Amino acid sequence: MVPKLIIHGGAGSTPDSKGTEAWRSLHRIVAAVYGQLEAGCAATAAVLMACTQLEDDPCFNAGTGSVLQSDGQIRMSASLMEGTRQCFSGVINVSRVKNPILMAQALQCQGDRVLSDHGAAELARELGLPLYNPLTESRLQEWLQDRQNSTSPKRMAEVTMGTIGAVALDREGRICAGTSTGGRGFERIGRVSDSATPAGNYANAIAGISCTGVGEDILDEGLATRIVVRVTDGLSLQEAIARSMDEGLSRQRDFGVIGVAVDGAIAWGKTTSVLFAAYHNGEQSFDTHDA
Repeated sequence: MVPKLIIHGGAGSTPDSKGTEAWRSLHRIVAAVYGQLEAGCAATAAVLMACTQLEDDPCFNAGTGSVLQSDGQIRMSASLMEGTRQCFSGVINVSRVKNPILMAQALQCQGDRVLSDHGAAELARELGLPLYNPLTESRLQEWLQDRQNSTSPKRMAEVTMGTIGAVALDREGRICAGTSTGGRGFERIGRVSDSATPAGNYANAIAGISCTGVGEDILDEGLATRIVVRVTDGLSLQEAIARSMDEGLSRQRDFGVIGVAVDGAIAWGKTTSVLFAAYHNGEQSFDTHDA
């Protein structure tokens, strides 16, 4: 089977000065990870590779470069789902780690597969993860401005780059999806995003989906799971995404999705103006810029 890969770095209303840098990062990561898939890398390993590189890139709102919550602290969430095993794992509101997606991966074979703040902190200690400060100066300045301007709850719809994610299909026909985020920004302490839930990240043996955008909108739609179920029930991946985007638009939702199906289809959709995503179809890489 020809491997497939698609990754994203957020959705929003208008591009900003980081746009060019973000597109370059997406293409660089797609090229590096797809090379591993071609060489026989498993879908899960490819998704972990893509997500860690996206988390390490301060262009995006995950890992290094995550946004700050209302109290000025960074709390991140991430999840991983292996489609063949239909196994979901994740961490919610974890702090002082570099790559939350690796914590989600460590929970794949545990009895307790989704951990929140205190449990996730204990997991980080068990894994021996070093303390890491993901704060960047630009995110600090954003928070200071938000604090002064009383940011709207819909802030994420106005930010061009946020949540990151990846979906891969490997040579054995296995699908994996991963998603990681720093949250909406300036949110209430304890707020849970969609990224560590099956609404924001879901896969089975037929299809995998990663979402980005306003978490509450994604949760309200049960978006990732809804799309995967539609594909499982017989719709093509593109049809399932298109129908879900139409429903989202009718309810004024702000989000974007990327996906891969076991038949090799790659698709994406958005209700926002911009979706930062790039993919490799087995022949060459493309992006969703101006698509």
